[in-house]
Amino acid sequence: MNTWIAIGLTVLGCYAVKLAGLLVPAHVVERPLVRRLAALLPVALLAALTAQQTFAQGHALVLDARAAGLGAAAVALVLRAPFLVVVAAAVVVTAGVRALGG
Repeated sequence: MNTWIAIGLTVLGCYAVKLAGLLVPAHVVERPLVRRLAALLPVALLAALTAQQTFAQGHALVLDARAAGLGAAAVALVLRAPFLVVVAAAVVVTAGVRALGG
């Protein structure tokens, strides 16, 4: 398949999904269950993406420096550190573990 055909189909698909979202009646969107799902779904997707990127390498599960960095970020979040400090802690711990051969 030509790359441009794939890009074009992706663009059309994204537009169709966006249009479908705009065509949903307002009374459906305002239901409490739908509002709760709309609030929680991005969090669940981000958590799944983070877990997949941290603990997977190809088709195998791994426990390496990325897990240590994620743990450091979690500790920083529990301590209510600012976002940049959370990211910096994850980067420093991940780099440190990798430098030590982990």
